[in-house]
This record gives sequence, C-alpha cells and structure tokens, in this order.
Amino acid sequence: MILLRHGWFYLSCLTAFTAGHMLNYSVIIYAQEVIGSDLLSGIGFGLCFGPPVVLGWYAGVLCDRLAPGRVILGAQLVFIVAALLLWWADGSAGAPASRVPLLALAAALTGVAWSFVAPARMAALGQIATADELKPASVIFNLLVMFGFGLGPLLIALARRHGGWPGVFMVAVALLVLASLTLLGVHTRPSARVHQPVRVEIREGLDAVFGNPLLLQLMVATMVGYLAMGPMTVLLPKLAATQLGFDELQRGTFLGTLALSLIAGGLVALFAARRAHHGRVIFVATTLAGVSLAALGAAHDAALAVVLLCGVGISGGLALSLIVAGIQAQAPDALRGRVVSMYTILSQVVPAAAGVAAGVLVQAFGVSVALAVCGSTLAAAMLLNLLWMGALRRHRG
Repeated sequence: MILLRHGWFYLSCLTAFTAGHMLNYSVIIYAQEVIGSDLLSGIGFGLCFGPPVVLGWYAGVLCDRLAPGRVILGAQLVFIVAALLLWWADGSAGAPASRVPLLALAAALTGVAWSFVAPARMAALGQIATADELKPASVIFNLLVMFGFGLGPLLIALARRHGGWPGVFMVAVALLVLASLTLLGVHTRPSARVHQPVRVEIREGLDAVFGNPLLLQLMVATMVGYLAMGPMTVLLPKLAATQLGFDELQRGTFLGTLALSLIAGGLVALFAARRAHHGRVIFVATTLAGVSLAALGAAHDAALAVVLLCGVGISGGLALSLIVAGIQAQAPDALRGRVVSMYTILSQVVPAAAGVAAGVLVQAFGVSVALAVCGSTLAAAMLLNLLWMGALRRHRG
C-alpha cells in the first residue's frame, strides 16, 4: 500500500504543511485581532505566499540539482525562524502597532520557506514513488496539503485556549522539528547531469510546459482553482467572528471543517481517479467551488454556512487533486523540479494575490461582498476556460 510504503515521508508532509499553515493563519488572525487591521491581514498573507513568484524559479532548478530532501530541511529551518520571530513579536512591549515590522518579517520568511519546501516535496515524491504509484501518490500528497491547510486554524484555536499565542508558536516549532526528524529516513538523490546556467535551466522548464498543451492547460486550471484559497484564508476568520458570531473555539472548528471537506474531495479523487473523466470533473468541480464560495457570503445561519463551506472544500479538493496528479504524470523526470515548481509558484502566488485583493475588498465593502466577488470570479473564469481548453476537455486521466 502506497501510504504505508511512504509513511515517513507522508508524516513529514502532514506535520510540515500543518505548521506552515499555522504560521499563515497566525499572521492573518494576529493582524486582525491584535493589531486591528484587515488590510494588514491581507498584506501579511501576500507576504506569506508572495516570495515564490521570484524565488520559486530558482527553487525548481535547485530541486533538479540537489537531493530534494536537503532543500526541504533548509526550508523548514526558515519556517522555524519565522515562528520564533512571531513569538518574539508577541512578547514585545509597547503598542500592538509596534509589532508590525516583526510580523511582516516573519510573514516574508514564511514565504521564503514555502518557495522551496513545496516544490522540493513534490520533486522528492517523484523520486520515491514508482511510475505506477505516481498518480495515486500525488493525490495522497495533495490530501495532506489540504489537510494541513484546514488543520492549521483548528490547532491555533486549541493552542491559544491553553497557551495563548506563545503556545501557538511553540506547537508550530514542535511540528517542524518532527517534520525534519521523520524526513531523515527518506532517501532522495541529486542529479548526475551537467548543470547549465540557471537562466537556461529555467527556460528548459518553461519550454516543457508550453510545448505540452495538456500540461499548460493544467497549469492554467491551477491558477483558477487556487483563486479560492487566498480569500478563504483571509475572509473565513472574519466571516466566522462577525457575520456568524462564533467564539474562538467555534471559529477554529468552523475553519477546521474546511480540512474535512478538502480531505473528502481528495478521497473522492483517489477512488474516482480510474473511473472519472478527469477533464470534465475539473471543470465542473471548480465551477461549483466558485458558486458555493459566492453563496457563502450571504449565509447568516451556521448550518447553511457549514454546508456551503463543505461544498467549496469537496469541489476544490476534488479538482485540485486531479490537477496535481495530471501535472506530476505529465512532467518529464529530468525536469520535474522545474515543472512542479511552476505549479507550486501558481499555488502560492495566486492565493497570495487573491488574499491581498480579498483584504482590500473586505476593508472597503465587508466580508459578504468580498466572498461574493471572489466566488463569482472563480466560477466565471473556469467557464471561460471551458471554451478554449481542448486538451483538458479531452483529458481522461
């Protein structure tokens, strides 16, 4: 069984992604609740996921040169530094506004870590999984990414209840240490090929994507699918606290519901991968995620909000799991690091940009309008893509 064969690697992924998303959410919630700025929460999220637009290209080259495991360990060390900076900021004396520089620096370092850890883990998976395992192994990997995304806020709520903000940062550091220890038994290898200048190697990766219509269209579908992630991260805590009136633990549980629905969507992808028409499912599921997100903005009833949130999570988890499996299957082995780095750049930069836009929207118009605009944009973009993405329409998986 794939999960057992690569159990240490998957455990390392789960703990690292959970800790990373705890840092993302901590920046956002801290900016909203302690510093009192919705705009800063959007900017902070942008800093958490913005650096890959520059560093991600080099990260892909590095993953094709060095053993990916070494790159992962280095990135996780940067995560730990970011968590310690947040801990330091929280303990600083003076007005909350005086903590903004440390908060911004920690957010930026979190972004640096994401730039390297995400493509390195995908490249490592391409080395340890056999050709027959790669698609289902990629779906499981994406399940853990989404699990960490949803589990992060729940752990923040539990840690804050028992240890305040210092407890949150302590838990994040402990998870990152565990992620590093469990990775020590996973053996990855460096490339034996002769290295060319970084610019030339980046161009090789771009040529591989643009020369394969299906791979290119899967990348564009990635951009659209991840339009929901930034707004959900920025807007859901605000929706839960204001429009739904949840207390701290209820808010954490509500956001944790996202983890369960994302996992459910990934499980559907895992079991339907051999039977479903991947292209059609990606189009339909992404559009449904956008419609559900837009409707969530109008929800004032807790039960309805949970149902709509599950709709976003299940649809999004299904679509994104099939997308990442398709990209891994289409990526040439010699260029895998560079190809998957483009996917991770999109999966981080698009949520960052959408998160900043969501922060501006919620500051100007409120959380209801912000969710409606973000969800409608997602659904409309995917419907427009349906008109020209012939290779993806024909993609059976």
